[in-house]
Amino acid sequence: MSKMLKAVALKYPEGADTPFICAKSKGKVAEQLLKIAEEHSVPVVENELLTDVLTVQEIGAAIPEETWEVVAKIFAFIIKNDQRL
Repeated sequence: MSKMLKAVALKYPEGADTPFICAKSKGKVAEQLLKIAEEHSVPVVENELLTDVLTVQEIGAAIPEETWEVVAKIFAFIIKNDQRL
């Protein structure tokens, strides 16, 4: 049995204390969320454990403190690669 696809979108507005969950989905809706991200050149990072933790949170909620380090590394990686373009 294959696992259900899950997707979470994060936003980190300037001046915010921490990123927050702006969208989350499972199954076919997750496929659509990923398709929309691709169409708009939004970076996508696969991290199953992080996605599992974040999909149980509410939309609009700040990411849990135990995810700060890994999310910071992801944002740093995205920013570093974006500056190379």
